Amino acid sequence: MLGQMMSAPLLISSQIEHAEAYHGSTPIISVNTEGGIEQTTWGQVAANARRLGSALSRLGLEPNARCGTIAWNNRRHLEIYFGVSGAGFVCHTINPRLFPEQLVYIINHAQDRVLFVDATFLPIAVKLREHLPELRHVVLMGPRNEEAAAQFDGLLFYDELLETGDPAFEWPQFDENTASSLCYTSGTTGNPKGVLYSHRSTLLHSFAANTPDCIGFSASDVVLPVVPMFHVNAWGAPYACAMSGTPLVLPGPDLHGEALVRLIDDYGVTLAMGVPTIWLGLLGHARAVGSKLESLKRTVVGGSACPPSMIAEFRDSYGVETLHAWGMTEMSPLGTVNHPLAKHASLPEADQQAIRESQGRPPFGVALKIVDDAGNDLPRDGTSQGDLLVKGPWVLDSYFRTEQGEALVDGWFPTGDVATLDEDGFMTIRDRSKDIIKSGGEWISSVELENIAIAHPGLADAAVIGVAHPKWDERPLLVAVAMSGEAPDEAELLAYYDGKIASWQVPDKVVFIDELPRNATGKVLKRNLREQFADALTG
Repeated sequence: MLGQMMSAPLLISSQIEHAEAYHGSTPIISVNTEGGIEQTTWGQVAANARRLGSALSRLGLEPNARCGTIAWNNRRHLEIYFGVSGAGFVCHTINPRLFPEQLVYIINHAQDRVLFVDATFLPIAVKLREHLPELRHVVLMGPRNEEAAAQFDGLLFYDELLETGDPAFEWPQFDENTASSLCYTSGTTGNPKGVLYSHRSTLLHSFAANTPDCIGFSASDVVLPVVPMFHVNAWGAPYACAMSGTPLVLPGPDLHGEALVRLIDDYGVTLAMGVPTIWLGLLGHARAVGSKLESLKRTVVGGSACPPSMIAEFRDSYGVETLHAWGMTEMSPLGTVNHPLAKHASLPEADQQAIRESQGRPPFGVALKIVDDAGNDLPRDGTSQGDLLVKGPWVLDSYFRTEQGEALVDGWFPTGDVATLDEDGFMTIRDRSKDIIKSGGEWISSVELENIAIAHPGLADAAVIGVAHPKWDERPLLVAVAMSGEAPDEAELLAYYDGKIASWQVPDKVVFIDELPRNATGKVLKRNLREQFADALTG
């Protein structure tokens, strides 16, 4: 017997329809790419998204046509998110920080038919155009610009394109498993791989993100998504915030601490989302100018492990709760968020702080397990560490244009992380499998060593890598970036580990560099460091 309830496909267009109907006057602040700030609303975003969907349909695009974007976080990009997917096309967000060869590969592999570009990135489009044979239209995200038109034959302009769209356009209805959006991995090894999300997976991900034990976006929040909209769909924030009717502050191209502190203070931001390097800059500027970040209540930190010292500073200096989160492009991306349980409230402060340092628990919809090298399940005891596997309805089955199930192992997706799980499901990333250090047969977590180092007041940044050792196979090497105006020496930094970890885990040596190499998503390129300092302990 079937249930006797209404049925409707889970489509992204339903999110923007809800935002328009019930939160139409809710403000969205947008920092423009070429300067200035404008205020729009969810209602205006919805209206423009409908016009865009209509205009793209009139261009003659086939269903599921990929529409690429190379753009900052702004209101036009937000309209593209809903206009493209809502009309039955695929919104393909592209990371502009990738090398030109990778951009060409991604756009051609995706078979993008349309490319939307912010003014900052028009020179990239001009340079790459001859290498993109399947691209039909390039759209500059703004009003007509004659100087730009002279650079690019056949260039379209976003504001003019909207004028060709029907304001009464009705969103088409189709199968909820239809592809909605496409993101590529950062390609640290080999070519980037495409992850193709569906309408269904995106809406389920949004429902989970809006639960209190996940991120819990609310119509009473003001959200600043610093994480770029070209990076895993800004962690799903645009979709989840449309569903909850949350006011947004979109920061545009300037992500420095000064600009972010100003936006938080001027617009009463209550929740901000970004990677640790962003928050280091924000905290540094807030200290320098004496801002108390009075409106800010929560930060969500992901992308790489959050140093415990950062959690403590947000809490102690600003009264801000830090939600440590973890996920992957292949997971849409949310996998875990750190919310303590009721039973933890009675624990001593130090124990509560220790709990906050893990990546947290999975929401309903994500299953986690850890396995040994032979694939055997390991216990959830908080100490056994193994390869982390995941599954769920917003987890990748196979990469774009590969065979179904190709990425899975016995129905589970191998994340490439080494982790522990405790009995309550709190997961702690110990390292990437390729970065964990094996010294004399024992494992050493580079993440743990980095978290200790970055708390030193004389360091601005730090990475730990395993390098060859004649006796122990591998030993940890600390690669340090000194804070401006500071000059900590090796002995001081190594002594900083005393009492914090076992003595045999302390790095053997410290080397200083001006800046850590990072990939297009801000992650440290440890492979480069391992090559650069391969002989640090043997030469």
